[in-house]
Amino acid sequence: MLRVEDVHLHYGAAIALRGVSLTAKAGEVACVLGRNGVGKTSLLRAVTGMHAVSAGRIEWEGEDITLLPAYERARRGIATVPQGRDIFPLLTVRENLETGLGLLKRGQRKISDEIFDFFPVLGEMLARRGGDLSGGQQQQLAIARALVINPRVLVLDEPTEGIQPSIIKEIGKIIARLRARGDMAILLVEQYFDFAFDLADTVSVLDRGQVALSGRAETLAAEDVRAYIAI
Repeated sequence: MLRVEDVHLHYGAAIALRGVSLTAKAGEVACVLGRNGVGKTSLLRAVTGMHAVSAGRIEWEGEDITLLPAYERARRGIATVPQGRDIFPLLTVRENLETGLGLLKRGQRKISDEIFDFFPVLGEMLARRGGDLSGGQQQQLAIARALVINPRVLVLDEPTEGIQPSIIKEIGKIIARLRARGDMAILLVEQYFDFAFDLADTVSVLDRGQVALSGRAETLAAEDVRAYIAI
């Protein structure tokens, strides 16, 4: 289980997170919703070790990882798909996928066939440069690159942003398949309400850096959640 307890995070004098707590369990999708600027990406940066927290505690499987650098968290199986994808545009699809292999033991450094089962289009484009792919294909590549390390926590930062509806549906199916395996906790940050609420097992709604609403998805009224994310 991934556990975030009373986390505070600052950028200089600016407060991004104020006492945020949540959990993400294997076999579930923990969804974080909220408008722009409420601290969603800051929370993911705290979880993945990309930014140090000011106070609070982050645990993974009972281990305190609050002070661990990002690469040590990745070695423990915490993989992230950042907002904006951040693929390497001049590298081929295969080379992009191979960038994650260094975290694996020498005998495990290969791209699993399961990756191309999830994303068959990537198997057809292995020699194509990442920058030549469409936005939807680049998002699939970013998710596939995270899956290469066989993560136990998958952190997704707005995977539907700028993506055509057909690809959004495919990404939703892949997230559902990963959850059904039961061996991975998925932390999903989204603004697209319908996509997120359909997948979520638990929901945390952020507002001004705090958790304004949280609970099991089936116990929360959709209109209450929408009230916090409506522009």
